[in-house]
Amino acid sequence: MIPRQKISLSLSNLLIIGSAAFLLLLLWQLKGLIIILMIAIVIASTLSPLVKSVENIGVPRWFSVISVYLMLILVLTGIGLLLGPTIVAQLQLLLEKLPLYIETLNKQIQLFMTEKGFTEPDILDFINQQFNLQSVISWTFKSSQKLLIGVSDITRGIVGGVLNVFLAILLSGYMLSGSQKLINGIVSLFPVRWNDQLKAQVIPVSQRMGGYIQGRLLVSFILGLAVSLGLKFLGIGEFALGLGTIAGITNLIPFFGPVLGSIPALIVAVAQGGWLFLWVLLLFLIIQNLETYVLDPLLVGSSVNVPPLYQLLAVLSGVQLLGILGALILPPWVAGAGVLLQNLYLIPKLEAEKENS
Repeated sequence: MIPRQKISLSLSNLLIIGSAAFLLLLLWQLKGLIIILMIAIVIASTLSPLVKSVENIGVPRWFSVISVYLMLILVLTGIGLLLGPTIVAQLQLLLEKLPLYIETLNKQIQLFMTEKGFTEPDILDFINQQFNLQSVISWTFKSSQKLLIGVSDITRGIVGGVLNVFLAILLSGYMLSGSQKLINGIVSLFPVRWNDQLKAQVIPVSQRMGGYIQGRLLVSFILGLAVSLGLKFLGIGEFALGLGTIAGITNLIPFFGPVLGSIPALIVAVAQGGWLFLWVLLLFLIIQNLETYVLDPLLVGSSVNVPPLYQLLAVLSGVQLLGILGALILPPWVAGAGVLLQNLYLIPKLEAEKENS
C-alpha cells in the first residue's frame, strides 16, 4: 500500500496563505492605480530617449524632462489648432450623412439580392433587420465609446479617463526625473545577489517597451496620412482628413485596427456609387500590405520580438480592459516580460547546458 502523506498546516503556513490572499485582494481593489502605473511606465519608456538626448547636451535631468513635455504639448497643441477644426467639421458632417449612407447601402444590398434571385420575403426581412438604421447607429456609438474609453469601472467615463491619463503622464514625468533613485529603490527589495542582474535589465526592458510605442505611433501616423491623401485623390475630399484620422487611431490596435478603420471609408464609397468602392478597397489593401510587410517589420517588429500569438492575446486582453489604450499598453509589457524571460532564464539556462555538455 502507498503510505498516506499527511498535510500539516502550521501557524506560519496559515499566515503565509492569509497574507497571499490579502495581497491578491488588495491588488484587485487597487487595479485602477496599477493600470495607471503601467501606463506611466510605458509613457516614461517611450519618452526616455528624448529626455536622454536633451540631457546629453548638458541640461539637468529634471529640466530635460520638463523641456520634453513642454515640447510635446506645444507640438500637439499646434497640430490640434491647425488640423483639429477641419477634422471635427468633417466628422460632424460624416455623422450627419451617415444615416443616408447606411440607407443607401441597405437599398443596394436589397437590389443585389433581388438581381441574384433572392426575392423571398423572409430573406429580405432578415436583411432589413440586420441593417436597421437605428440599431446600427446605436451599436456603433456604444462600441466606439467602449473602445475609446475602456471599461467604466476603471475609467469612470470620459472625465475619469482623462484624469487618469493626466495622472499617468504626471507619474511618468516623476519617474523620468528620478529614474535612478526609483530603480535603486525597486532593486533594493530583492536579494543583494540579484542587484547587478536586475539593474542590467532596466535599459533593455525600457528600450523594448518604448520602441514598441514609438513604432506603433509612427506607423499609425504614416497610415493615417496615406489614407487621407489617397481618399482626397480618389475624390472623397470632404471626408478625407476625418477618415484618415479614424484609420490612424484604429490602427493603434494591431490585427483588428486596420479593418475597423477601413469600414467608414468603404461605407462612404458605396454610398457615392460607381467604381469608387473598388478603388477605396484597393487603396486600403495596398496601404495595409505596405504596413504589414514593410512598416511593421521595420518600425515595430524589431522592437517587440514577441510571437504573433502572444501579441494577439495581449491586444485582446488590452481591448477588454482599457479599449484602444489597453491594446496599445499591454503589448509593450509583454515585450518587456519577454526580455526578462530571455535574459534572466533562457540565456543562463542555455549557457549552463553548454558548460555541462
